[in-house]
Amino acid sequence: MNTWRERFEKKGILVTDGAWGTQLSLKGLRPGEAPESWNADRPEEVRAVARSYVEAGSDIILTNTFGGNSIKLKRSGDEARMRELNEKGVRLSKQAAGNDALVFASIGPCGEFMEPLGDLSRDTVLRSFQEQIQACIQGGADGIVAETFTNLEEALAVLEAARSLCNLPVVVSMTYDKGPAGFATMMGVKPQQAGQTLEQAGADLVGVNCGLGMEDAIAVVRILRDVTTLPLWAKPNAGLPQLVHGTTVFKETPEQMASKIPELIEAGAGHIGGCCGTTPEHLRAFVNMVSR
Repeated sequence: MNTWRERFEKKGILVTDGAWGTQLSLKGLRPGEAPESWNADRPEEVRAVARSYVEAGSDIILTNTFGGNSIKLKRSGDEARMRELNEKGVRLSKQAAGNDALVFASIGPCGEFMEPLGDLSRDTVLRSFQEQIQACIQGGADGIVAETFTNLEEALAVLEAARSLCNLPVVVSMTYDKGPAGFATMMGVKPQQAGQTLEQAGADLVGVNCGLGMEDAIAVVRILRDVTTLPLWAKPNAGLPQLVHGTTVFKETPEQMASKIPELIEAGAGHIGGCCGTTPEHLRAFVNMVSR
């Protein structure tokens, strides 16, 4: 099972990985420090996070490249290392995965507003994502994940960038909030709109990550299932974030989240993992539940 589709068709449900930022913070990542800089400066720590998810049983793990576009790296002074940091980030996850898991390169938002809300032109954003994705391809990525997007146009730019460079599977996952009018991103994009638009634009998978706990993620997956035939990707947080003694914590335990996996599968999710606050222990519980 060397490709994503082969694995998916054989197993039916694939388990992805958990949070990266949480794990790197536990290893000493400082506020304001670019996590991607660790790909070159502290590679053993990054490889250890990747390996922990492989050992938990993940079918797909991601990479420490979420903020690796040149626009975002400029903030930390790492812009000149963009190619190096992305290539190394993918290679570290590939080394950890061996033949046990696939590696999908994580591509996150550029961190600034595109026109007309901001100063960044779409062409500038597109080029930045193309440069990043090209570096991830050079590193050996098995797929691309555009994740935690709230602006549909920016997510479409990642999809266009990937399609201009490769035939790898591309996941596009948006982050939603729950309000009086239902679910929408902070930019006002509803799951119905995202699912339909992304399928028409050529995404291989669509989904939801971050922002929501398991129950709300299940609700979003149900909405997506009604509007798209694509495989669905779900990586909810370990509950909603809570501030405890000045520290943000996520309180849903591995057992609590895993107990809702059958409902998430019934809703239509075929790729299941976790976002903020989830750990290798969460993923091990997910794998055990899926295997039942």
